[in-house]
Amino acid sequence: MKVAVIGSGIVGSLVAREFTKYDVDVEMFEKLPDVGWGITKANSGILHAGYDDEPGTVRSKYCARGNEMYDKLSEELNFEVKRIGSLVVAFDDEDVKKLEELLERGKTNGVKNLKIISKIEALEIEPNLSREIVAALYAPTAGILAPWEAAQAAVENAVENGAKLHLSTEVFNILESGREYTLKTSKGDFTFDIVVNAAGLWADELAEKAGVKVTPLHPRKGEYILLDQPSLVRTVVFPTPSEAGKGILVLPTVHDTFLLGPTSEDLPPTEKENTTTTPEGISKIIKNVRKLVPGINISKTIRTFAGLRPENDIKDFVIKKEGNMMHLVATRSPGLSSAPAIAEDVVHMMLDGYNVSLRKDFNPYCKPVPKVAHMSDEEREKLIKSNPAYGRVVCRCNKITEGEIVDAIKHGARTLDGIKFRTTAMFGRCQGSFCTVKIMNIMKRELGTDFDEIRKNLPNSKVVDGDVR
Repeated sequence: MKVAVIGSGIVGSLVAREFTKYDVDVEMFEKLPDVGWGITKANSGILHAGYDDEPGTVRSKYCARGNEMYDKLSEELNFEVKRIGSLVVAFDDEDVKKLEELLERGKTNGVKNLKIISKIEALEIEPNLSREIVAALYAPTAGILAPWEAAQAAVENAVENGAKLHLSTEVFNILESGREYTLKTSKGDFTFDIVVNAAGLWADELAEKAGVKVTPLHPRKGEYILLDQPSLVRTVVFPTPSEAGKGILVLPTVHDTFLLGPTSEDLPPTEKENTTTTPEGISKIIKNVRKLVPGINISKTIRTFAGLRPENDIKDFVIKKEGNMMHLVATRSPGLSSAPAIAEDVVHMMLDGYNVSLRKDFNPYCKPVPKVAHMSDEEREKLIKSNPAYGRVVCRCNKITEGEIVDAIKHGARTLDGIKFRTTAMFGRCQGSFCTVKIMNIMKRELGTDFDEIRKNLPNSKVVDGDVR
């Protein structure tokens, strides 16, 4: 049996990996040059506890369960998850009523150890919070991760278990013929027995082309500020949510920086690639986060950026099976938290009724990749003795070595962003000012390519036009 998964974001990548546990042939299709570069690349990276979702919604079914599954996933796939917990802070009696509502929702949704705490208890957890707060909802099961690292690891593990990955391959249409489906792609036609459409912002358009009616999507843009200010917060700090959503928040990242945002701006369906930041959006973030944490120092900003979420009018996930096609549409927040549970259910639904067995040779583990900055002196010394490249620091901000850059290339990185999102080189305070040319030299040597053939990310993103003296 042949299975196609369209889209390599966190949902598609985990669906593909889940299929490789069974005796089927799996192929993945991604229109971008690397994995996890769509919606997955630019979001808050939060494992939501599951108290925000209205009971009875599809979101409420998957969020808390998916959250719990990440501990095992991170152990198997070697990506970092930090269970730092979250606080929703209240500033008046009306906010406290909302916290009580969230508490009841959380209990109904199966969120563990959720409780409302006093101002004093909240300040003990977060000393830098505003003294104007009156209470907080504490969710210890909330966490953070780098979502693109999870997607990369899931795809890599799927490939190690026999899946085939087609990068830079856009799927234009899905045509049904008898019991088979033909994918019309930018690199020719491919035929499958089962197709899963996890094409993110374009999942609605692809479903429509396949003759399946789903809720139309529009992008919701969220602008962010990335901050390098030590010891700002320890947990994910939310304001009390409103009709507009979870609000603009403050949180640490797994890479020891801090994220402020996101804004929430609904864009027309024609603007599915609009990731511009605006003075108005950045000003709004600053105003809102200083209400939560007054001591935020915006002069410590590393960069600003924006991400897009797939939004629909019903504000819920759409998981629609039609024949042997599955369409996963509007996997908005909490899509990251829900992804493992969605993947498990989708694969069960698609293989139900088929005599397909679990593979005895499925290997759930990704090989660990050395992270030199996180090692003890003894571990680092032993590694450098085995390969001196791990002793040559290339990225000074995040202390990434030449050995790690070479590892990233061996794991599939072919662009500067491919290196960046696998190692965190160029992610630090200088944003690549110091290390970009050094990394390009390593890419030139390892890939046998010329300088002017190296791209930042997309095919039209040339970095230089020729030799540089």
